[in-house]
Amino acid sequence: MSTETETAAKTGLDKWLDKIPYQAALLGVCAAIAAALLVGVDNATREPIAQRKMEDLQVSLAQVVPDNLHDNNMVAKPLLLTDGDGDEVKVYQGTKAGVVTALVWETVGLGYAGEIRTIIALDPAGKILGTRVLSHKETPGLGDKIEEAKDDWILKFTGLSLGNPPAEQWAVKKDGGQFDQFSGATITPRAVVQSIREALHFFAAHKADMLEVKP
Repeated sequence: MSTETETAAKTGLDKWLDKIPYQAALLGVCAAIAAALLVGVDNATREPIAQRKMEDLQVSLAQVVPDNLHDNNMVAKPLLLTDGDGDEVKVYQGTKAGVVTALVWETVGLGYAGEIRTIIALDPAGKILGTRVLSHKETPGLGDKIEEAKDDWILKFTGLSLGNPPAEQWAVKKDGGQFDQFSGATITPRAVVQSIREALHFFAAHKADMLEVKP
C-alpha cells in the first residue's frame, strides 16, 4: 500500500473514531429526553389513575355494604393486616356511631386461567354481607358465570358464615360440598368457594383487630 493510500485510510479511520464521542453524547441526550418524557407522563397520569382506582373501589364497596350500615368514609383509613403468607391485606372498616358494622377486603383464588379477585364484606359476627368478583380471566360463557351480571351464583354466599354451612360443606358439589359448579367449568367456582372460605378463616384469626376502631 502506498504512503498516500495509507494516509488516506488513517485519515478516514481517525474521522470515524472522532465521531464516536459525538454519537455517544447524542445517544445519551436522546436517552435523557426519553426518560424525562416518561417521568412527565407518569406524573401526569398517576393522580387520575389513582382517582379512578379509588372510584372503582368505592363502587365495589357500595355493592356489598349498604349505605345505611355505615356513616364513615370506608376507604379513608384502611386497616393493614398480614395474612398467613406474609402478604399485606387492606381491610376497610364500615362504622356507625363509632362501632364497626362492616368489614371489607379483597381475596384471591386461582382459577382455570389465572387469578380471580373478589371482594367480600362481613358483619361483626362474621356473616357475609355480600361478595363480588372484581377481576378474572376465565372462559367466556363458562367460567364468567361468577360475575353477578352473568349469573346469580355469587349472590348465594350472602348470609353464610364459617359455621353455616358446616366446614365440610364449604366446597362445590363435585367435591362433596353444597355449592353448584358450572357445566364444563368446575375449577372456576371451586377457586371462588375456596377463597371465600379462606377469607372467613382470616376473619376468625384477626377478629379482635378488625373490630377495633382505629383513631
